[in-house]
Amino acid sequence: MNDTPGWASPGSAPSGEETPDSSGTPRPADQDGANPPEQPSKWSKEQPPPGQWSAPAPQGPAQAPPPPAPGPGWGGRPPGGQGGGYGGWGGPGQGAPGGPGGWGAQAPAAKPGVIPLRPLGVGEILDGAVSTMRAYWRTVLGISLAVAVVTQVAIILVQGFVLDSTDTEALNDPSATVGELSRAMGDALLGSGLVLLVTLLGTIVATALLTSVTSRAVIGKPVTTGEAWRDARPRLARLFGLTLLLPLIAVAILTAGALPGLLVMAGGSAEAGFTLAVFGALAAGVVTLWLMVRFSLASPALMLEKQSIAKSMRRSAKLVRGSWWRVFGIQLLAAIIAFIVESIVVIPFAVLAAALSGDGLTGFLDSSGGDLGWTYLIVSGIGSVIGSMITFPITAGVTVLLYIDRRIRREALDLDLARAAGLQDYGSVASGTTGTTPGS
Repeated sequence: MNDTPGWASPGSAPSGEETPDSSGTPRPADQDGANPPEQPSKWSKEQPPPGQWSAPAPQGPAQAPPPPAPGPGWGGRPPGGQGGGYGGWGGPGQGAPGGPGGWGAQAPAAKPGVIPLRPLGVGEILDGAVSTMRAYWRTVLGISLAVAVVTQVAIILVQGFVLDSTDTEALNDPSATVGELSRAMGDALLGSGLVLLVTLLGTIVATALLTSVTSRAVIGKPVTTGEAWRDARPRLARLFGLTLLLPLIAVAILTAGALPGLLVMAGGSAEAGFTLAVFGALAAGVVTLWLMVRFSLASPALMLEKQSIAKSMRRSAKLVRGSWWRVFGIQLLAAIIAFIVESIVVIPFAVLAAALSGDGLTGFLDSSGGDLGWTYLIVSGIGSVIGSMITFPITAGVTVLLYIDRRIRREALDLDLARAAGLQDYGSVASGTTGTTPGS
């Protein structure tokens, strides 16, 4: 029996009710078993008219007055308890024991930063990325804007000076010779490769800097742009190598899948070789997708654990093991959200750029971006800067928070995070902060 004020053991009778004794005969709950039973009342033979008499007082021991009604604090948690715990039964209207709000509910998790320190749901991961951007908007948007401006200026220069000087019209000419098609294809691949390389470099820098910001936002500690740069700079080279290695692995797997079909085509069986190459490429694509998801948490592992490229890939594979579909679904959802947000921003600028360029909207629909000139490149580039400034924090934040969520589930990282946040009593039995999150 717990004698803590405001708490009653389940199954105990409320004060004032009759409880049976050992023989099964009901007796008042406040009487001791050794007292004699109550004597019957002696009524007068001549009764007064109905409505004019009152019942005589009983002859037995005086009944104790009922206890006062519980105040608003009835059902509060016991001294020293946290949240719900075993003492969180909130009285009438709060739910039956074990139900919602009952005395069996867990305490709410501590939340020193943008996420609660427990296994996260999908919505909490997305909300944590947005909350980081909202709470530390000066640092987050400053980093994203600086990286997006430098990246987009480089892309505009590449498109204006490199792609504009290339001749890709042969790709749309049915009568072009093999040599012309080869030169046009080479020029197109060169320009696209340069744009992709610049974009990749910008993404690496943004991810590295925003990883430091998001990891500190989890424990409620802000970080300046200079501090984020000092944390990320020693590991930028490794992050660049990791970011280049993953696409190379994907290309190698896809090439290996399509190679048998290409060899059959080279041997003279064009139709059979093409079919074999398509099916081989599809099978290789499935393997590539599976591997890319397994290695998708390597970037935050490299940055936050200061691991090498190979060890960060092994760490990612270990964290994703057993939750491949969940990791894939969350990252796919984040990518879709980022694409929609960026499209909402970029498309109006692209239409405006086409309208302001010399060829107008007709040239925008019929020509490539390089033929629209500097006006189109600059105006559309402004839209791309704004879109990247918004989407960089979302994609980087979701990846970091997903990594933290996996470590909380597998390695109880929330205990280390709580200590880093300065929470003294976190991890006690009453906290009840670890466990499975419904809907996660």
